[in-house]
Amino acid sequence: MKTKQILIIGVGRFGAAVATTTYELGHEVVVVDQAEDVIEGIMNDVTQAIIADATEEATLEKLGCSDFDIVVIAIGEDLESNILATVAAKSAGAKHVISKAKNVTAAKILSSVGADEVIQPERDMGIRLAKRLNMPHYLNSLDLGDDHEISEFVISEKWAKSLKELQLPTRYGVHVLSVKHDNGKESEYTVGPSADYVLHPGDRVMLMGHVSEIENLPKEM
Repeated sequence: MKTKQILIIGVGRFGAAVATTTYELGHEVVVVDQAEDVIEGIMNDVTQAIIADATEEATLEKLGCSDFDIVVIAIGEDLESNILATVAAKSAGAKHVISKAKNVTAAKILSSVGADEVIQPERDMGIRLAKRLNMPHYLNSLDLGDDHEISEFVISEKWAKSLKELQLPTRYGVHVLSVKHDNGKESEYTVGPSADYVLHPGDRVMLMGHVSEIENLPKEM
């Protein structure tokens, strides 16, 4: 995984979560906020924490905004500050700006002023959860970052075939990491099963793939 340089503006709950998680994943993370207590609270969990007004273009230029791979504007409640920070980041040469929006109207405004990508965390999470709930055999997942995850599914009667027959990597872009099979007396675990491995109804399979690939798996799995 290539290490990225990420600048995060605004350290509320969302900004702090993005900052600390991406830092733990091995990226260089710089956070900016005007609140001294907020910066002090996160300074040991990121590469660098700076007290500054990131709605000013001059400030972002001094921070080397154009050198970062991604700039995240995590100011959700104050739309005016969010707009100013988004415009300032683009004016300072930001390569890719992701802005957090509180609602659809804010999202449209942020897109119009230059945000390369606009996210609505609560809405996006709700949609993603709904899609997961629509998968009757979906059990759990582990986010790997970079839009990949490991998910656990229960195999249905229709999918009780050999991995060679199913061709999961070719057809769906996912890979089987392990299989848990209950033979009636005890559970058997197989890590890295071969192509000849035959799945049985009720087997629990750990799959790894891109989030979109996981979500696009057939419902009957």
